Amino acid sequence: MKRPLFTDRRRLLRGGAWLLCGSLPAWSWAQTAVVPASLPAEVRTELPTARLQGAGRLSFLGLRIYDSKLWVDPAFTAENFERHPLALELVYARSLDGKQIAERSLTEMKRAGPLDDTRAAAWLADMGATFPDVSANDRITGAYQPGGSLRFFLNGKLLREFRDAEF
Repeated sequence: MKRPLFTDRRRLLRGGAWLLCGSLPAWSWAQTAVVPASLPAEVRTELPTARLQGAGRLSFLGLRIYDSKLWVDPAFTAENFERHPLALELVYARSLDGKQIAERSLTEMKRAGPLDDTRAAAWLADMGATFPDVSANDRITGAYQPGGSLRFFLNGKLLREFRDAEF
């Protein structure tokens, strides 16, 4: 029996959702009920026909860190997720340091598969320059397009675009 994509952390990590996870030594997913949601402007621009695939909550020691929503195109299949555009929207419940978000993201990237030191250092520098400090209710969205384009938005405003298929 297959698990739903959004509850399978390994698939999410491979699909780019490992980014932005915060600076936490340990974390857990608590799936929340999927409710109708309005499409954020940046998701509407990147994926005009997006639908909500799932939602979840990241908590640490009982403290809510962020709520997340996974937006996908209508043709999306979990088996071939890398072939479809998708967007991961995170709404933070508390303040987090952008540098720590970048460091934790790199930790999760390393857990997902081998990563050489040179590439890891370059990606950490790129993420550190991209991810801002966040406060409660800030929204960071990562929008992936097949072929290696990944755009990050803060509260709907473009932060940066990465064009690195490995990233």
